[in-house]
Amino acid sequence: MTPRADRYFMINSSNNITDQDARDGLSLALAKRIKRRVTARTHTFFAATAPGLEHLCLSEILSLPLGDAQVSVAPGGVEFKGKLHDCYMANLYLRCANRVLMRIADFRASSFSALEKRVSEIDWELYLPPRGGLRVSVTSHKSKLYHKGAVSQRVYDGVIKRTGAPLEDPSDPGSHLFIRIDSDQVTVSLDSSGELLHKRGVKPRAGKAPIRETLAAAVLKIAGYRPGELLVDPMCGSGTFSLEAAMMSRNIPAGWFREFAFMKWPAFSPGRWRHLRREAEPRFVPAASPCVFASDAREQSSKLLEEHLSAAGLSNTVNVTHLDFFDLTPKGISAFPGMTDKINADSGLLVLNPPYGRRLGSSREARTLFTDIFKKLRRDFKGWKVAVIAPKHIMPKRMATSFQQHPFFHGGLDLVLLTGRV
Repeated sequence: MTPRADRYFMINSSNNITDQDARDGLSLALAKRIKRRVTARTHTFFAATAPGLEHLCLSEILSLPLGDAQVSVAPGGVEFKGKLHDCYMANLYLRCANRVLMRIADFRASSFSALEKRVSEIDWELYLPPRGGLRVSVTSHKSKLYHKGAVSQRVYDGVIKRTGAPLEDPSDPGSHLFIRIDSDQVTVSLDSSGELLHKRGVKPRAGKAPIRETLAAAVLKIAGYRPGELLVDPMCGSGTFSLEAAMMSRNIPAGWFREFAFMKWPAFSPGRWRHLRREAEPRFVPAASPCVFASDAREQSSKLLEEHLSAAGLSNTVNVTHLDFFDLTPKGISAFPGMTDKINADSGLLVLNPPYGRRLGSSREARTLFTDIFKKLRRDFKGWKVAVIAPKHIMPKRMATSFQQHPFFHGGLDLVLLTGRV
């Protein structure tokens, strides 16, 4: 088993200089080094994804106007080359990635002393903010450096040796380093995202057992969702599918409402970041009429979704109501404001993430629920495109074989995504 460690430290890389002129001179010299060594150079980045989503992420990255065409799928994500502004762009636009890492160093180390020495030789003052925390996450495979806690400590000691920084209050994790060791080959990466990218910044309060936004975006893409077409989300919960479809239909970047770790980097360019956002905003699509219909049997869930939509300025894109899925029909949906011209069996997508696992109960109860769901779909939504997430072990074969099946991993469960037309 691959060991993994997360440890939190605090660093302070400010220099103990009392003379103001000397301090200003050092700042100027450091700024020049940052521009030459970090800003002007092409770097290798890694967009980490959930298992099975690598090729979706690859497609997203290839659609971006990156400065370098070197893009390739790697285990656990997609590797690409680019300048810092390409890293900004990836964080802003990628919908299926979990985080974006910047490769800092790659070297061999077969002892803890060698590891600490090599880490201390990295110019950390070019990458880490002057003050803040340091989080170290470690994975190790087939290496003499298998003790995760010891690796974390030696990495931290190496950073301190370079910066001369004391240990401070560990309440703020700050920067996040990822150390990957495979057969004594060490790869050091710096997280540019901060909070995982599924946190779009539009849903401060989530419902019970919500699906991640990155997975919801993947489901929509796999199901062939076209931004602007009708999406029916009849078990919306906290509204992850509805919010994701609304942002896609309005052409709002995935990271529009949030901040990122790279905004605290010494090399961060606020001007470049403002320019990227100014370029994105004119491409937003006005909300002429709702293109998403969301409903839930729990009134609290519907109200929570309405709050999130209002805060993000997306209320005109989504119709929200409090109804049970088994009470919905296309005719009933068309009665809501703006939905009449959207009801078209050739263009609508109905997406379902029913309760499963502990939220539902026994396998028999789950199997009964999914049997009833597919009966409902065949009776009232014949001809519609559908996407249904279900536990693999409870799906009746007759139902599953009439749809395309895609492996789907969420919450440690072995699920399957069924897509196709009813």
